[in-house]
Amino acid sequence: MKLVRIAYHDEVGILELNRGITNALNLQLVVELTQALQQMRQKTDIRGVVLRSSNEKFFSIGFDIPELLQLVRDDFRVFYHSFNKLCVHLYTLPKPTIAAITGHAVAGGCILSLCCDYRLIAEGRKLMGLNEVKLGVPVPYPADCILRHVVGPPNAREIVYGGEFYESERLLQLNMVDDVVPLQQVVPESIKKASLLGESCGEAFGMIKRNRTESVEAEIAKNIDEKERFFIKCWYSRKARERLREAAKKY
Repeated sequence: MKLVRIAYHDEVGILELNRGITNALNLQLVVELTQALQQMRQKTDIRGVVLRSSNEKFFSIGFDIPELLQLVRDDFRVFYHSFNKLCVHLYTLPKPTIAAITGHAVAGGCILSLCCDYRLIAEGRKLMGLNEVKLGVPVPYPADCILRHVVGPPNAREIVYGGEFYESERLLQLNMVDDVVPLQQVVPESIKKASLLGESCGEAFGMIKRNRTESVEAEIAKNIDEKERFFIKCWYSRKARERLREAAKKY
């Protein structure tokens, strides 16, 4: 079964996360999403991309903690490095990207949405946030850099230090989302936004986006090896393993 389904609406590519209700992130999903983004990059007739979920409960719950806890260090390193590369790839894609958030987008799911140019979330109790600090691990370094660029340092400080999940109105205040719309309008409005932005000259938009993202990409590249080693060290620490095992019970 494909964990990322690809559909098209005129000149907009729609990438749908399709791993059960929670869309928990494992290596297969990360690889499929990376491949789908590469397809979108290469298709000259696709001018914008929408990232969505196949259900209305979760955009993504984040890392598949129960599965990842079973991995030996080398295998987890492969997953974690692949996830970080995916985030940078999504963040720098030279086409407009919209996250259509119809369900909770937490931890790694929140990170994927932050890597998009715009985020539209459904009305009601749809939660977003980065709870890594409560699990005993740092926010992945690419996500930390991107978050500060998207929401500003003061908001980023509150988000990463507190580790809370926020509802729609607070998400707007923190600049984590761009709009709150009725549930049934999230995907259509996201497609509309991607289509409208995609009407611009593709090469011009790509350069404008590159100018906005290249300093962040360079910062990530400069420090990523050290930051990944530290994250993995924390992931395998006794305290983090205890907290991660408790979190895994909720899956």
